[in-house]
Amino acid sequence: MQNKCTLDPSQRWSGDGDNIQHVGEYAPEIFSLLLKEEVKHLPRHNYMEFQKDINAKMRAILMDWLVEVHMKYRLRNETLYLTVSTIDRYLTQMPVLRKKLQLVGVVAMFIAAKFEEINPPGVNDYEYITDNAYTKEDILNMECQMLTTLNFQIVVPTAAHFMDRLQRINDCDDCHSEFVHYLTELALLEIRMTRFAPSHLVSAAILLSNELLGRMIPWPPVMQEHTNHSEEQLRPCVEELRSLLEGAAVHWLQAVRKKYQSATHHRVANGWPRP
Repeated sequence: MQNKCTLDPSQRWSGDGDNIQHVGEYAPEIFSLLLKEEVKHLPRHNYMEFQKDINAKMRAILMDWLVEVHMKYRLRNETLYLTVSTIDRYLTQMPVLRKKLQLVGVVAMFIAAKFEEINPPGVNDYEYITDNAYTKEDILNMECQMLTTLNFQIVVPTAAHFMDRLQRINDCDDCHSEFVHYLTELALLEIRMTRFAPSHLVSAAILLSNELLGRMIPWPPVMQEHTNHSEEQLRPCVEELRSLLEGAAVHWLQAVRKKYQSATHHRVANGWPRP
């Protein structure tokens, strides 16, 4: 597959050197701000220890189901990552009963889609997707509670904010990019991966993909320069991702793998490196 990342290094993070709407001249400053802001909005990685009625397995089931909902409504990647971030940050602060966990999930996606989608699904869609387990009133009441709990701080840096720029700096083609997305979405199901900041997770996914692709220098100086993450710092996350990748085929939850077995995503879940 032809590599589409052939821009001059000074243009890579703008996405298109000829498109002024990508404001390439501001991209380094924006990226630097995202790196500073991401650490201010991380969920507490051990929050499940303080939840009395739910556990990590229930969270994983919810995330797997939300990936399916995300595909059904053809939502943007940004919506999925923001949904997961919103759920984890809410659960960090509020105890939730297991019978309300799915409601938390759909409301987080309901809120995230309002920020990220041009035509977001409506309340009726989320009522339908839960098989009417929750009413419109339930959804709207939870929306108010979630927004209040998070102090209306919804849009925060997620993996989606770092993905495109770092992939371009890394000279990823379309297939390579899809594989990086596959690795990061596998991580969404595992609560232990919440201890890694979004930029750290994306960087580790790129590093692992470079290794599996057989690049001579899997983490070149330009990547360390722009991410502020050294290969040594990324190694624990890389090995976690490697474990998730190796176990994906036999994992009891399969929504992410099935998603990336499709032609739309270059079937990267069927094996890597691709022949």
